[in-house]
Amino acid sequence: MTSSSVALRAAIHGALRSDSALSAALGGAHVYDEPPKNAAFPYVTLGEARLIDASSDDGPTQEHQLTLHAWSREGGHREAHVIAGALLQALDDTPLSPDGHRLVNLRFTIADIRRESDGRTYHALVRFRAVTEPWS
Repeated sequence: MTSSSVALRAAIHGALRSDSALSAALGGAHVYDEPPKNAAFPYVTLGEARLIDASSDDGPTQEHQLTLHAWSREGGHREAHVIAGALLQALDDTPLSPDGHRLVNLRFTIADIRRESDGRTYHALVRFRAVTEPWS
């Protein structure tokens, strides 16, 4: 990945860890790039990223497609839905400042919430689209 994706992920990670509504839903700032072994539920992980060259005559532009994962074992879908909503509120159209780049926009695109095959873990996948440009 490029420096823009590293910078954007760091800015998102920082914004999520400092968001009070998300921390309340998680019972703390349980947002991880890689969760610790035996992480207590619920928690959020930064997931897959896709980077697309969206450059034009105006200069280099990159589109980022990002997935966040929320994990719950509270019993039922409710907690996973609450956390997905908190992720949406924390990030949709939020003016982040990725190091060395300008965030043109950050928009929610889709969320999927499902029960995992173990029958007790609920998993919300929350996807966002971002566009960045390098600072000139």
